[in-house]
Formats: sequence, structure tokens, C-alpha cells
Amino acid sequence: MLKAILIDDMPDALKVLESDLKKHCPNVDIIGKAGSVVEGAKLIRSTKADLIFLDILLGDGTGFDLLEIFPDLSAKVIFITATDEFAIKAFRFAAIDYLLKPLNTEQLVEAVEKASGMISESTESLDLLKETINNPSQLPSRISLHSQDKISVIEIDKIVRCESDGNNTIFFLETGEKIFVTKTLKSFDTLFVDHPFMRVHQSHLVNLNYIQEYVRKEGGYLKMKNDDIVPVAVRKKTEVIAMLDKF
Repeated sequence: MLKAILIDDMPDALKVLESDLKKHCPNVDIIGKAGSVVEGAKLIRSTKADLIFLDILLGDGTGFDLLEIFPDLSAKVIFITATDEFAIKAFRFAAIDYLLKPLNTEQLVEAVEKASGMISESTESLDLLKETINNPSQLPSRISLHSQDKISVIEIDKIVRCESDGNNTIFFLETGEKIFVTKTLKSFDTLFVDHPFMRVHQSHLVNLNYIQEYVRKEGGYLKMKNDDIVPVAVRKKTEVIAMLDKF
């Protein structure tokens, strides 16, 4: 059983979350509820929760204020938010679980199942989330990548390219390091839409700043500054050439 506490300043929202958890997540034992930063802090101190469902905006502060009180918190945090699309994007960059109000049952069950296998969260990921949400006009410069054995927060401009491996993605960094992430290439293609990245092939997403040259022979391919060779899809050739002419 996962011991959980629920923190939200909206009583009706707490009731809905509690009801959904009891109905759809029988492995979750709700050991307490709170409606503010102060109440939440008292509850965390007096219990040993595995899982915390935490609203971002609370009456007397934010969920971040609460987490700063407990820098060594071991519980898995699932944020609950009713905020705009930019905030949702911030959660994706930080690779932290969140639930969007009104709650979706399927997503709730999925978040709980994921939490059962990973009870701790990287403080760097939380810092990245806070930084991104607090600066809505600034394009995120870092991203949190969850691999099998660690969580890496890296500079986006240090990513040379990304390559699809089934439903997974391999990140190739400027340092030569490779990071294997269990998310599709499409999800990162969407995430990097405002950054200088381009999908040049079904299996390849490249950082334009690392392209050294486009070679027309052998079907057309890109040579990257780290000497990697990346094929260019036939349907992408015209777009790639036009992009390089402007870049």
C-alpha cells in the first residue's frame, strides 16, 4: 500500500480526488488531507507518506513554498494544476508527474502506478520546474531526462541530436554521453518546437547548431560537428536545404 496525503485549498477538489483514489486506486491509503501550506507542513511532519498530491496554488502560498520546508523529502510528489498551457509545458520539461484539473481517471491511475515504482524525486527536477513556472516569458534552457538509473538535468543547447529507438529516445550530448529515455521521439519533437531543433527523419531530431554540412550523395545525409552521420528523409530534403540556406 502507498500511504498518501492530499493537499489542496479547494474542499470540493479534495473530495473529488479522495473519491477517485478510493474508487480507482485500491493500493493507495489516504492518511491525511490539508488545505494550506501551514496545514500541509504539519501533516508531512506528523506522517510518513509515500505519495503527496500537491496543488500548485494554495491559499497561503504555493506548493513550492511547502517543498522548500522539506528539502530532503523522500515522498513522490504528484502535482495538481489548473494552470495554463505554459505551466503544463514546464512540467514536461521537468519530467515531473502532474494531473490537470478536472482530473482524468486514466491519468490518475497511471501516475499512481508510476509512483509505486519511484518514490523519490530529483531536487534538481523540482528546481527546474519552479524556475520555469516562475519565468513564463523565458524559454526553458534545461530539461530533466529520466533514464533507468538516474535523473539528469541538462542544458538543451548541449544536446547534439535525438534518435528514436522504438518507443524510446536516445539523447546524444556534446560531451559524448548518451542518455536513454523511455519516451517517444515525437514527445521531444513537440517539446522542442521553440528551440533550434528539426525533425529531419522519422527517427532523427537534430540540433541545428551542431550541423556541420549536408551531403547530397547516398540519398542525402547530415554530418554533425561530433562526426555523427544522420540520414535525411526524402520528403524532408527540400525543407532541410531551405533551412540551411537561412540558418
